[in-house]
Amino acid sequence: MPQTGILPDHQIQTLWDEGAISAAIVPVRDQIQPASADLRLGLRAYRLRASFLPGPERTVADCLEGSDLVMHTLDLSEGAVLETGCVYLVPLQEALALPGDISAAMNPKSSTGRLDVFTRVICDRSAAFDQAPAGYEGPLYVEICPRTFSILVRPGDRLVQVRFRSGERAPTRDLTVSVDLQTADGPVGYRARRFSGVVDLAGVGAHDPANYWEPIHAPGGRLVLDPGEFYILASREAVEIPMTEAAEMAPIAPEIGEFRAHYAGFFDPGFGLAEAGGTGGRAVLEVRGRDVPFLIEHGQPVARLVFEPMTDQPSRPYGAAGSHYQAQKLKLAKHFR
Repeated sequence: MPQTGILPDHQIQTLWDEGAISAAIVPVRDQIQPASADLRLGLRAYRLRASFLPGPERTVADCLEGSDLVMHTLDLSEGAVLETGCVYLVPLQEALALPGDISAAMNPKSSTGRLDVFTRVICDRSAAFDQAPAGYEGPLYVEICPRTFSILVRPGDRLVQVRFRSGERAPTRDLTVSVDLQTADGPVGYRARRFSGVVDLAGVGAHDPANYWEPIHAPGGRLVLDPGEFYILASREAVEIPMTEAAEMAPIAPEIGEFRAHYAGFFDPGFGLAEAGGTGGRAVLEVRGRDVPFLIEHGQPVARLVFEPMTDQPSRPYGAAGSHYQAQKLKLAKHFR
């Protein structure tokens, strides 16, 4: 295996086969993606008073046991609603026993970010979210905080994904992403409606978008982001991820404006490629206004794509087995018709 790079699907499968990834329930179909793997919710959720990190001396279980962090426990086996504005911690079905040269990074799945569900994965003895150091051995937990829509979840639901890296992180290039606020037909984006109904994560295509989203337009290519509101917008650039690279959405300098421009950030090899059914897919931007109203304009830089090499090409490109987001333009989460 090469010294540096992101592991493709067949090497992730090898991690499963050799016990570096384990779960009581075998992986489901399509759980392993071209350069990542989905992680599944376990059987219970802990309603927390506050988010936390265990730090280098404690496990997550140490922090929960006998503390006042846990307000109550929810059984997810028959489905349970995670409510807006509340913080939950859910043990994941997968655990890790990584080799000494393999680390892991986690991120919300695309659909999770587009639902404005804030997630972060926690490892034992960790001082940072969404990271498992090389050689990590132990369980995984996901912190879940629905920001706009309450969500109905069950064991096995997949809100987050993991990407494995051999060696140190070695970005090869950046691509600045700007916002598209000019369109000849239809809205430039959507603003989430507050106090909407519950979103059932199992209900793909089952929700009327009119009950959850307000289409928005940007006369003259300008849009004012209201504080605390959540928007779905699209990039002006068409994005293509070659089979030899993977990419991750990252913020640009925070001093450029009063908004956050992404939640979910992994882009797998083959995204947007014509040979994989894409035509240069747009990056969908999950945008939240911050403290003051802020004017953004067409073509304004809002984020960047950071590319890393693959250790090998994946056996199939993103979208080859079907995808809700290949060749996308402006698009809501897969749960909406």
